[in-house]
Amino acid sequence: MSARARSGKLDGVTLALYDGLFAAAAEEMGVALMRTAHSPNIKERLDHSCAVFDARGRLVAQAAHIPVHLGSLPRAVEAALALGPFRPGDTVILNDPYAGGTHLPDITLVTPVFLGRGRPDFFVASRAHHADVGGAAPGSMPLAREIYEEGLRIPPVYLQRAGRTQEDMLRLVLANVRTADERRADLAAQLGAQATGARRLAEYAKRGSRAELTRAAEALMDYSERQVRAGLAKLPRGRWRFADALDDDGLGSGPVRIAVTLTLGGGRVRVDFTGTSPQVPGPVNAVEAVTRAACAYVLRCVLGGSFPVNDGAFRALEVVAPAGTVVNARPPAAVAAGNVETSQRIVDAVLGAFARALPGRIPAASSGTMNNVLIGGADPRTGEPFAYYETLGGGHGAGPGWHGASALQAHMTNTRNTPIESLEHAYPLRVVATRIRRGSGGRGRFRGGDGIVRALELLVPARVTVISERRARGPYGRAGGEPGRPGENRVQRRSTSRTGERLPGKFQVDLPAGAVLTVASPGGGGFGRPRERR
Repeated sequence: MSARARSGKLDGVTLALYDGLFAAAAEEMGVALMRTAHSPNIKERLDHSCAVFDARGRLVAQAAHIPVHLGSLPRAVEAALALGPFRPGDTVILNDPYAGGTHLPDITLVTPVFLGRGRPDFFVASRAHHADVGGAAPGSMPLAREIYEEGLRIPPVYLQRAGRTQEDMLRLVLANVRTADERRADLAAQLGAQATGARRLAEYAKRGSRAELTRAAEALMDYSERQVRAGLAKLPRGRWRFADALDDDGLGSGPVRIAVTLTLGGGRVRVDFTGTSPQVPGPVNAVEAVTRAACAYVLRCVLGGSFPVNDGAFRALEVVAPAGTVVNARPPAAVAAGNVETSQRIVDAVLGAFARALPGRIPAASSGTMNNVLIGGADPRTGEPFAYYETLGGGHGAGPGWHGASALQAHMTNTRNTPIESLEHAYPLRVVATRIRRGSGGRGRFRGGDGIVRALELLVPARVTVISERRARGPYGRAGGEPGRPGENRVQRRSTSRTGERLPGKFQVDLPAGAVLTVASPGGGGFGRPRERR
């Protein structure tokens, strides 16, 4: 330990090293989870996130995983802390959106880390999207009217006590899901990731000291706060408004308005959603943690720079999300799509407000949807149920000086596609087509990126759920650029026409073997008037 560190102050080099060490612990957790998980959704698509928190449950560092997970994880850790006091080897499990979670498929584990004291010095957390947690349809994202239809709801409870798995709790979870063996394996992978993070932090403390490690975490948070406030001080003072909308809630209500009032000044940012639609019958309602995660993501994008992303980075952010609206739903509202779709529209709306504050700096809207595809039935190869889940990318919005990227996930998700070989090996499905949707990006001086076309043939009868957005209108352009082309969903049965039947953005249907589902995702908006294009 350096003399400077012993004096209680950490120099810039030491602080940068600790920033890298904390982030490396979170990244290593993610690698351990990916390599040991069984489901393609976690192993191949990397639909998981890991982070490190201090003894008070404040975010210290995160891996470069999924924004909607990471921005909402602090609420899960806060909920888990209520179960204390903890012992070494304890792990809390939860997925309840109204008690620290986001939507039911996202299962979170929180583990205390003891570094020689009788109380935790840190916590490590992992969140993974499990392909099925029960409910009314395979994949656990049905077109539900209340959360009870969406799957097993787990409040913060112990999965491990003193290093021993609570087998009764595990049996309860596995008895309520369609793919019990896969869930057991993925939960074991998460527990392995937790142990990896805790072990790495313990090694860091041995290299220096527990006191220096905890002091570094505090110093990193304070540093991020200073950096963010300095960045905000450079932005214009004032108030700007913007509104966007979801197409519908899947059950006949829509459009669903997302209204934003952005206030900048005094080194602070306030995002007020007053005027947003009341919560709706369908599953597009979001809990407050998801809304805050979306706002934090936008703030990070607008400020840019390389400051550490931790609790301090968001101390200057105030989010006003009126209770009982689609951005802060009350139970028992259905919320499965709030995490995946409403989070995207919140980003579009907040970026729209920033574009009015910073004209010429903010790009056009990206695809604005995760294009959720869920298919489930019985796999004749094993005689067991299967549940396939995937999100599809789309076109990115063009910006001042660049064309939008094509066929990529955007904003609140950071996942991969499922490789064709893995998909066809794991499920009774055949990939008919995967290609770029040429010409779907909005025209402009700089054109929007193109979306994706994914066509899947069912080899067995199955229940299909699609939850997607930007089907009624495409992502908006900016500075005179044209909107991207809206997405489109089709199903072709053997008895239907060659082009198949066009279906809405959100639907659930039982299909026979041989049916082909085609999802075409939206393109991004263009930037600048088309006639100015070079």
